[in-house]
Amino acid sequence: MEIKKQRALATLLARLRKGNLQQSGLKEDLIPPSKEVAYRVAHLVERELGWEVKGWKIAATNTEMQRALRTDTPIFGRVYSQFIKQSPLTVNFDELSSPIPEAEYQVFLGKDLPPRVDSYKISEVADAVSSVHPGLELAECRFRHDKKFPPLEAILADGAGSGVLVYGPPIVDWEKVDIANNEVSLLRNGNPQRKGTALKALEHPLIPLTWLANELSRTGIGMKTGQLVSTGTLTGMLRPKKGETFIADFGALGKASGTYK
Repeated sequence: MEIKKQRALATLLARLRKGNLQQSGLKEDLIPPSKEVAYRVAHLVERELGWEVKGWKIAATNTEMQRALRTDTPIFGRVYSQFIKQSPLTVNFDELSSPIPEAEYQVFLGKDLPPRVDSYKISEVADAVSSVHPGLELAECRFRHDKKFPPLEAILADGAGSGVLVYGPPIVDWEKVDIANNEVSLLRNGNPQRKGTALKALEHPLIPLTWLANELSRTGIGMKTGQLVSTGTLTGMLRPKKGETFIADFGALGKASGTYK
Protein backbone atom coordinates (compact mmCIF):
# COMPACT_ATOMS: atom_id res chain seq x y z
CA MET A 1 0.00 0.00 0.00
CA GLU A 2 1.69 3.16 -1.16
CA ILE A 3 2.14 6.01 1.31
CA LYS A 4 -0.32 8.18 -0.62
CA LYS A 5 -3.10 5.68 0.10
CA GLN A 6 -2.02 5.36 3.73
CA ARG A 7 -2.29 9.11 4.16
CA ALA A 8 -5.67 9.18 2.42
CA LEU A 9 -7.00 6.56 4.84
CA ALA A 10 -5.53 8.41 7.83
CA THR A 11 -7.18 11.65 6.70
CA LEU A 12 -10.52 9.87 6.31
CA LEU A 13 -10.35 8.22 9.73
CA ALA A 14 -9.31 11.47 11.42
CA ARG A 15 -12.22 13.28 9.78
CA LEU A 16 -14.70 10.62 10.89
CA ARG A 17 -13.34 10.65 14.44
CA LYS A 18 -13.40 14.44 14.71
CA GLY A 19 -16.96 14.56 13.45
CA ASN A 20 -18.22 11.60 15.53
CA LEU A 21 -19.20 9.98 12.24
CA GLN A 22 -19.46 6.46 10.88
CA GLN A 23 -19.51 5.14 7.35
CA SER A 24 -20.54 1.92 5.69
CA GLY A 25 -17.60 -0.08 4.35
CA LEU A 26 -14.29 1.11 2.94
CA LYS A 27 -12.94 1.30 -0.59
CA GLU A 28 -10.86 -1.76 -1.35
CA ASP A 29 -7.77 0.25 -2.30
CA LEU A 30 -7.79 1.89 1.15
CA ILE A 31 -7.81 -1.37 3.14
CA PRO A 32 -4.33 -1.93 4.64
CA PRO A 33 -2.78 -5.18 3.37
CA SER A 34 -1.32 -6.17 6.75
CA LYS A 35 -1.39 -5.40 10.48
CA GLU A 36 1.97 -3.67 10.17
CA VAL A 37 0.63 -1.22 7.59
CA ALA A 38 -2.59 -0.78 9.58
CA TYR A 39 -0.67 0.26 12.70
CA ARG A 40 1.39 2.61 10.55
CA VAL A 41 -1.83 4.27 9.40
CA ALA A 42 -3.03 4.51 13.02
CA HIS A 43 0.12 6.49 13.79
CA LEU A 44 -0.65 8.78 10.84
CA VAL A 45 -4.16 9.26 12.24
CA GLU A 46 -2.61 10.43 15.51
CA ARG A 47 -0.60 13.01 13.58
CA GLU A 48 -3.65 14.12 11.59
CA LEU A 49 -5.67 14.62 14.77
CA GLY A 50 -2.92 16.36 16.72
CA TRP A 51 -4.40 14.99 19.95
CA GLU A 52 -2.41 13.79 22.96
CA VAL A 53 -2.14 10.03 23.35
CA LYS A 54 -2.85 9.48 27.03
CA GLY A 55 -3.63 5.78 26.98
CA TRP A 56 -3.90 2.48 25.15
CA LYS A 57 -6.49 -0.22 24.74
CA ILE A 58 -5.78 -3.92 24.32
CA ALA A 59 -8.23 -6.39 22.79
CA ALA A 60 -8.34 -10.01 21.64
CA THR A 61 -6.46 -11.36 24.65
CA ASN A 62 -7.79 -14.93 24.26
CA THR A 63 -8.72 -17.29 21.44
CA GLU A 64 -12.46 -16.66 21.79
CA MET A 65 -12.10 -12.91 21.33
CA GLN A 66 -9.50 -13.42 18.61
CA ARG A 67 -12.00 -15.48 16.62
CA ALA A 68 -14.67 -12.81 17.12
CA LEU A 69 -12.30 -10.06 15.99
CA ARG A 70 -10.71 -12.10 13.19
CA THR A 71 -7.14 -12.09 14.48
CA ASP A 72 -4.61 -14.60 15.80
CA THR A 73 -2.85 -12.21 18.18
CA PRO A 74 -3.88 -9.48 20.65
CA ILE A 75 -4.41 -6.03 19.12
CA PHE A 76 -4.04 -2.48 20.44
CA GLY A 77 -5.08 1.10 19.80
CA ARG A 78 -4.42 4.62 21.00
CA VAL A 79 -6.70 6.42 23.46
CA TYR A 80 -6.64 10.21 23.45
CA SER A 81 -6.59 12.36 26.58
CA GLN A 82 -10.10 13.80 26.23
CA PHE A 83 -11.57 10.27 26.24
CA ILE A 84 -10.12 9.18 29.58
CA LYS A 85 -12.71 9.79 32.28
CA GLN A 86 -13.31 9.03 35.94
CA SER A 87 -16.34 7.02 37.06
CA PRO A 88 -19.24 7.64 37.24
CA LEU A 89 -19.60 9.05 33.73
CA THR A 90 -22.55 10.22 31.67
CA VAL A 91 -22.05 10.43 27.91
CA ASN A 92 -24.17 11.60 25.01
CA PHE A 93 -25.08 8.44 23.11
CA ASP A 94 -25.53 10.36 19.86
CA GLU A 95 -21.95 11.66 20.01
CA LEU A 96 -20.43 8.17 20.13
CA SER A 97 -19.90 5.67 17.32
CA SER A 98 -21.56 2.36 18.23
CA PRO A 99 -20.19 2.47 21.82
CA ILE A 100 -19.77 -1.06 23.21
CA PRO A 101 -19.39 -1.33 27.02
CA GLU A 102 -16.74 -3.77 28.29
CA ALA A 103 -15.57 -4.46 31.84
CA GLU A 104 -11.76 -4.29 32.01
CA TYR A 105 -8.93 -3.82 34.48
CA GLN A 106 -7.26 -0.49 33.77
CA VAL A 107 -3.70 0.38 34.74
CA PHE A 108 -1.95 3.72 35.23
CA LEU A 109 1.79 3.78 34.57
CA GLY A 110 4.12 5.42 37.07
CA LYS A 111 7.26 4.98 34.96
CA ASP A 112 8.23 5.21 31.31
CA LEU A 113 8.66 1.98 29.33
CA PRO A 114 10.68 3.30 26.39
CA PRO A 115 11.74 1.40 23.26
CA ARG A 116 14.78 -0.84 23.78
CA VAL A 117 16.51 -3.87 22.29
CA ASP A 118 15.75 -6.35 25.08
CA SER A 119 12.21 -7.51 25.78
CA TYR A 120 10.53 -6.28 28.94
CA LYS A 121 9.98 -8.86 31.65
CA ILE A 122 6.68 -8.99 33.49
CA SER A 123 8.44 -7.99 36.72
CA GLU A 124 9.75 -4.82 35.09
CA VAL A 125 6.31 -3.92 33.77
CA ALA A 126 4.75 -4.59 37.19
CA ASP A 127 7.29 -2.23 38.73
CA ALA A 128 6.15 0.50 36.31
CA VAL A 129 2.50 0.24 37.42
CA SER A 130 1.38 3.02 39.73
CA SER A 131 -2.22 1.81 40.21
CA VAL A 132 -4.79 -0.71 38.99
CA HIS A 133 -8.48 0.16 38.69
CA PRO A 134 -11.84 -1.41 37.91
CA GLY A 135 -12.74 -0.01 34.52
CA LEU A 136 -15.31 0.28 31.78
CA GLU A 137 -14.34 0.73 28.16
CA LEU A 138 -16.85 2.27 25.76
CA ALA A 139 -15.33 0.91 22.56
CA GLU A 140 -16.15 2.70 19.30
CA CYS A 141 -15.72 2.11 15.58
CA ARG A 142 -15.79 4.46 12.61
CA PHE A 143 -17.34 1.72 10.45
CA ARG A 144 -20.97 0.61 10.75
CA HIS A 145 -21.52 -3.02 11.67
CA ASP A 146 -23.31 -3.93 8.46
CA LYS A 147 -22.75 -6.23 5.48
CA LYS A 148 -19.94 -3.97 4.24
CA PHE A 149 -17.99 -4.07 7.50
CA PRO A 150 -14.30 -4.04 6.46
CA PRO A 151 -11.51 -6.47 7.43
CA LEU A 152 -9.61 -6.27 10.73
CA GLU A 153 -6.79 -4.22 9.19
CA ALA A 154 -9.17 -1.30 8.65
CA ILE A 155 -10.27 -1.54 12.29
CA LEU A 156 -6.66 -1.50 13.48
CA ALA A 157 -6.02 1.62 11.43
CA ASP A 158 -8.98 3.15 13.28
CA GLY A 159 -7.35 2.45 16.65
CA ALA A 160 -8.69 -1.08 17.19
CA GLY A 161 -12.05 0.35 18.20
CA SER A 162 -10.69 2.76 20.78
CA GLY A 163 -13.20 5.08 22.41
CA VAL A 164 -13.74 6.18 26.01
CA LEU A 165 -12.01 4.68 29.06
CA VAL A 166 -13.82 5.07 32.39
CA TYR A 167 -11.77 4.22 35.47
CA GLY A 168 -12.99 3.56 39.00
CA PRO A 169 -11.16 3.91 42.33
CA PRO A 170 -7.68 2.42 42.70
CA ILE A 171 -7.51 -1.14 44.00
CA VAL A 172 -5.76 -0.99 47.37
CA ASP A 173 -2.63 -3.16 47.54
CA TRP A 174 -3.42 -4.61 44.13
CA GLU A 175 -0.20 -6.67 44.19
CA LYS A 176 -1.56 -8.69 47.13
CA VAL A 177 -5.05 -9.21 45.67
CA ASP A 178 -6.05 -12.35 43.75
CA ILE A 179 -6.99 -10.29 40.74
CA ALA A 180 -6.89 -13.27 38.39
CA ASN A 181 -9.72 -15.14 40.14
CA ASN A 182 -11.82 -12.13 41.14
CA GLU A 183 -15.27 -12.41 39.52
CA VAL A 184 -16.39 -9.39 37.52
CA SER A 185 -19.94 -8.65 36.37
CA LEU A 186 -21.29 -6.32 33.72
CA LEU A 187 -24.71 -4.91 34.63
CA ARG A 188 -27.22 -3.20 32.37
CA ASN A 189 -29.63 -0.94 34.31
CA GLY A 190 -28.80 -2.92 37.45
CA ASN A 191 -29.36 -6.32 35.85
CA PRO A 192 -26.38 -8.69 35.48
CA GLN A 193 -25.63 -9.48 31.83
CA ARG A 194 -22.21 -11.11 31.77
CA LYS A 195 -19.62 -12.47 34.20
CA GLY A 196 -15.96 -13.26 33.83
CA THR A 197 -12.52 -13.40 35.42
CA ALA A 198 -9.12 -12.21 34.37
CA LEU A 199 -7.86 -15.79 34.65
CA LYS A 200 -10.17 -16.94 31.88
CA ALA A 201 -9.98 -13.82 29.73
CA LEU A 202 -6.31 -12.83 29.95
CA GLU A 203 -4.67 -14.76 32.84
CA HIS A 204 -3.76 -11.53 34.66
CA PRO A 205 -3.77 -7.84 33.58
CA LEU A 206 0.04 -7.85 33.68
CA ILE A 207 0.15 -10.41 30.85
CA PRO A 208 -1.40 -8.22 28.13
CA LEU A 209 0.26 -5.16 29.64
CA THR A 210 3.68 -6.76 29.17
CA TRP A 211 2.72 -7.83 25.64
CA LEU A 212 1.83 -4.22 24.81
CA ALA A 213 5.02 -2.86 26.36
CA ASN A 214 7.04 -5.12 24.06
CA GLU A 215 4.93 -4.40 20.98
CA LEU A 216 5.32 -0.65 21.44
CA SER A 217 9.00 -1.06 22.23
CA ARG A 218 9.53 -3.12 19.06
CA THR A 219 7.86 -0.46 16.91
CA GLY A 220 9.83 2.40 18.46
CA ILE A 221 6.92 4.05 20.29
CA GLY A 222 7.11 3.02 23.92
CA MET A 223 4.83 3.82 26.84
CA LYS A 224 4.90 6.88 29.08
CA THR A 225 4.32 7.80 32.69
CA GLY A 226 0.71 8.77 33.34
CA GLN A 227 -0.75 6.77 30.50
CA LEU A 228 -3.78 4.56 31.22
CA VAL A 229 -3.99 1.09 29.68
CA SER A 230 -7.22 -0.89 29.40
CA THR A 231 -6.06 -4.50 29.44
CA GLY A 232 -8.85 -6.38 27.65
CA THR A 233 -12.48 -7.32 28.17
CA LEU A 234 -13.41 -9.70 30.97
CA THR A 235 -17.08 -9.99 30.02
CA GLY A 236 -17.29 -9.83 26.22
CA MET A 237 -19.21 -7.25 24.21
CA LEU A 238 -22.78 -5.93 24.51
CA ARG A 239 -24.68 -3.53 22.27
CA PRO A 240 -26.09 -0.64 24.32
CA LYS A 241 -29.14 1.55 23.82
CA LYS A 242 -29.70 5.19 24.58
CA GLY A 243 -30.79 5.74 28.18
CA GLU A 244 -29.04 2.67 29.59
CA THR A 245 -26.53 2.57 32.45
CA PHE A 246 -23.74 -0.01 32.52
CA ILE A 247 -21.79 -0.93 35.63
CA ALA A 248 -18.58 -2.94 35.67
CA ASP A 249 -18.81 -4.52 39.11
CA PHE A 250 -15.52 -5.88 40.44
CA GLY A 251 -17.02 -6.87 43.80
CA ALA A 252 -14.89 -5.81 46.76
CA LEU A 253 -12.39 -4.22 44.36
CA GLY A 254 -14.80 -1.49 43.24
CA LYS A 255 -16.96 -0.41 40.32
CA ALA A 256 -16.94 1.77 37.22
CA SER A 257 -20.09 3.02 35.53
CA GLY A 258 -21.25 4.80 32.42
CA THR A 259 -24.69 6.13 31.45
CA TYR A 260 -25.75 6.73 27.85
CA LYS A 261 -28.10 9.73 27.95
